[in-house]
Amino acid sequence: MINRINEILFYVGAYAFEEEPGIRLCGLNPQNGELRLIHGTAGIKNPSFVILNADASRLYAVSEQERGAVAGYEVDPGDGRLTPLNSAPTEGADPCHLALSPDGGLLAANYSSGHINRFALDERGAIGGMTALVQHVGQGFRQDRQEAAHAHSIVPDMDGSRVYVSDLGLDQIMSYRVEDGKLTTLGEVKLPPGAGPRHFVFHPDGAHAYGINELNNTVTVYAYNPVQGNLEIVQQAATLPADFAGENYPADLHLSADGRYLYGSNRGHNSIVRFAVGQGTGMLRDPEWTGTGGNWPRNFAVLEDYVIVANQYSDNVVVLRRDGGTGSLTETGRSLAVKQPSCIEPVRRAN
Repeated sequence: MINRINEILFYVGAYAFEEEPGIRLCGLNPQNGELRLIHGTAGIKNPSFVILNADASRLYAVSEQERGAVAGYEVDPGDGRLTPLNSAPTEGADPCHLALSPDGGLLAANYSSGHINRFALDERGAIGGMTALVQHVGQGFRQDRQEAAHAHSIVPDMDGSRVYVSDLGLDQIMSYRVEDGKLTTLGEVKLPPGAGPRHFVFHPDGAHAYGINELNNTVTVYAYNPVQGNLEIVQQAATLPADFAGENYPADLHLSADGRYLYGSNRGHNSIVRFAVGQGTGMLRDPEWTGTGGNWPRNFAVLEDYVIVANQYSDNVVVLRRDGGTGSLTETGRSLAVKQPSCIEPVRRAN
């Protein structure tokens, strides 16, 4: 793939009209944090969330709209340009999150219609038939945001035998068994009323998981039983400093590769909060906040030396310097103009 000075490459998904370049390939100079736009891909409306497969040969995107869809692309190994493979309807509204399952399927969460999908992928990586559709039903504590189910993310466990769905509308993390392409309900863990779970990650120790809650400004720490698949709430940590009284909606959540630090984004406070993770306990401590150099940090990616942030409302992608030893972040002043960026997907392979 195209490369200069060992450039770090990443794709940006965005809210865009079909004729606009909603998916862009960008580069980060690891020497000085400089960002550049390489090229863009049009032809899909609101590709607000994008993911790459393990060898970065295929990219998948949602089309977040009332008649939702998912789309697949072949990635040119030389210049990173995208060639459409195909697309498929999710039979619902506003798909907002995707995951690739180790069993070879594509998983999707549909926010407004409150359901999840699994699609088969063929030998070319094209999207095949829908093998599962599970509808969530119910409502939560807040009538303004939890009047119905709102599936916001879908995350497989490490071996792909189960998936975990954060439903903002129901205040639940719901678990499913994956078998022969089907999703069978296993159980759920209930969060405090009005929490609004959004994104979810597993710790590499296999014994803990974390969820960020959009409506009550917290991160939940879970003890995880990898044999039974159970989650148990063990801590709730605030995403905001105690003296902040403004409106805020946490969004994205990521661990560092070594599992020592957890990061979450605050939309409103416009910051990334960094927590130290207790070894063995998984508990969070010593929060630090760093400004994102923009407005509404919807999504971000954690690299070894940098964190790349998509600031949706200020139309910019910003890079923060990361200290691998302390996990602390500092602003670099480096920014790239991108209209309504909503997702950062690094190309995690040797170039």
